[in-house]
Amino acid sequence: MSAPRIRRYTDRAAFVEAAAADTIELMAAAIASRGACRIALGGGSTPRPVYERISQAGPAEGIDWTRVHIFFGDERCVPPEHEASNYRMAKEAMVDRIDRERAPRVHRITGEAPPAEAARAYAAELGESPLDICLLGMGGDGHTASLFPGRPEAAERTARVVAARSPVTPVDRVSLTLRAINEARAVRFWVTGEDKATRVAEVLREIASGEPALPAAQVQPASGELAWFLDEAAARGVK
Repeated sequence: MSAPRIRRYTDRAAFVEAAAADTIELMAAAIASRGACRIALGGGSTPRPVYERISQAGPAEGIDWTRVHIFFGDERCVPPEHEASNYRMAKEAMVDRIDRERAPRVHRITGEAPPAEAARAYAAELGESPLDICLLGMGGDGHTASLFPGRPEAAERTARVVAARSPVTPVDRVSLTLRAINEARAVRFWVTGEDKATRVAEVLREIASGEPALPAAQVQPASGELAWFLDEAAARGVK
């Protein structure tokens, strides 16, 4: 387990360009090495412009999308057309922008099903093979995916997918666990905005101390590569 790499960018545009280029590079490497790429997408507002950039013909020209399997780090328990759905966001920002003849295979979490049932089904869908890429965000409380501080889901080390609860609506969630995340070959945090700066610095201090408490600090891949992509606003507390 090595220390995370910190990449900081002067503005949001530079962040988007770098995050997209890095993801495309990782996807291409996975396809070249293993014949396919298993990638878990993060939700929220930060990744949307990155997904839009990834889907553009120029940056992703060399990607064989038919070899890409898209999973999700977490999902709100809402129907797929709901405005809060991570699936809907990824579909609009990326999947629908790719030529249908070259479309990736999308493994959706059935947010409209009861949470425990959806978690069991998604664990079977995910299987035991490690993800090639896991893309994550971080909340102002230090949560990642739908693993919130103080919740039992953040302490789960056996299952790869769990039904989870959020302190904000939609309350019911389905989430990958730290086991599934830390099994990934490459993990990327994408964090932007001044409102996240204090927590980013705290998480990185916890990682450096060897005593991680917040869920985001416990993302430490066993053998994979971890990198944090930050805009200058989010990185202002990082030395």
